[in-house]
Amino acid sequence: MPNAGIVNIRRDVDDKFYRYRMPLLLTKIEGKGNGIKTVIPNMSDVARALSRPPSYITKFFGCELGAQTPSDEKNDRYIVNGAHDAIRLRELLDVFIDKFVLCASCKNPETDLVVIKNGRREDIFRDCKACGERTNIDMRHKLVTFILKNPPKNPRKSKKGKGEGTNNGHGGGVHASGPTIPGQEDDESGGDTDDQLTRKIKAEAAELTNDTALDDDWVADTSAEAVKARVKLLEGQVGSLTLGGGDDDGSEDDIDSPYSQFGRWVEEHRGDDGIGSVQIYKKAEELGVEKKHKAVLVLVQALFTMDIVEEINAYNALLAKMITSEKHQKALLGGVERLAGMAYPELIRTIPKILMALYQNDLLDEEVVKQWGTHVSKKYVDKETSKKVRKASEPFLKWLEEADDEESDE
Repeated sequence: MPNAGIVNIRRDVDDKFYRYRMPLLLTKIEGKGNGIKTVIPNMSDVARALSRPPSYITKFFGCELGAQTPSDEKNDRYIVNGAHDAIRLRELLDVFIDKFVLCASCKNPETDLVVIKNGRREDIFRDCKACGERTNIDMRHKLVTFILKNPPKNPRKSKKGKGEGTNNGHGGGVHASGPTIPGQEDDESGGDTDDQLTRKIKAEAAELTNDTALDDDWVADTSAEAVKARVKLLEGQVGSLTLGGGDDDGSEDDIDSPYSQFGRWVEEHRGDDGIGSVQIYKKAEELGVEKKHKAVLVLVQALFTMDIVEEINAYNALLAKMITSEKHQKALLGGVERLAGMAYPELIRTIPKILMALYQNDLLDEEVVKQWGTHVSKKYVDKETSKKVRKASEPFLKWLEEADDEESDE
């Protein structure tokens, strides 16, 4: 086994005291011509750190790259056909972690995968042991079919005695337990239970001095108070649609609010045949939110995906109908922040293209986007994510400035 370095599971967290770590993914190119393939020699170690089956990660690579994955679990050999460099596969691993490991609410990787049967339908959720939230995954991804055919196993079931609980306190469903924490013992060797481990984490976090923190915005703070604060700030995911900040009248959104109903409906039906701008707007009218700026915030998170640039052009008429004021434009930008900063972190690098598409479709005024781009805000995402999004927008803002200069010269 080649010697691999250790990295944070969330590689966007630059904190040497970050508890959740994994081996750096390694690759080895074998073969020539049509038989060339990429072997991942430490896939089992990486998967063990994430507490996900190695076959899930390998199959995810195949789905994303359009490649076959002829792996041999018995001999611990995991392969992706074709030549793929380590950097590309590490980027895809980050995407897998975001979609199938991290809690969508608090971004903690200590989650179980839970398969729940609802009549003929089966849904997959991430059950978070850190904040207690259960958040759904994108059931449209090709990996979902593979997971449902090869459901995760709960290792605790086979290790505990008959007299102990077998569902780990999460109710019905099939589980794949959360990531391994360095220094944590297996259940069969007398290790800590989840509750004991949580208490230990909080106790150790409380003992950390201020010198160990990266900054004063609790980005790296793992204390109970900071975790609670982050959860409250990040709870704007479409899964719960508690948007934060309340409605226009100051009331808080809940799971049964018109905004939540609108977001869930859009997310469930956005790919259906016959569902387009007209049907989505009629649904907003039916719920009485078609003129509300917060409906725009919900719409962006529920409607758009990694293909947002093309989708903006497709739904331009809908957006133009719903965005009628500066407040609506700011909500639009807030939705983009959440989409790129939380749901699809890989979209950060695409921010200039997203802003250009919105601007060229007359959905954003120049002054609004300029003001947004120069003022970091914690209204929709945490401060560090807000900084990243605005940093990524600089090429577009520079283009606006240069265009203004050219007009002035003329």
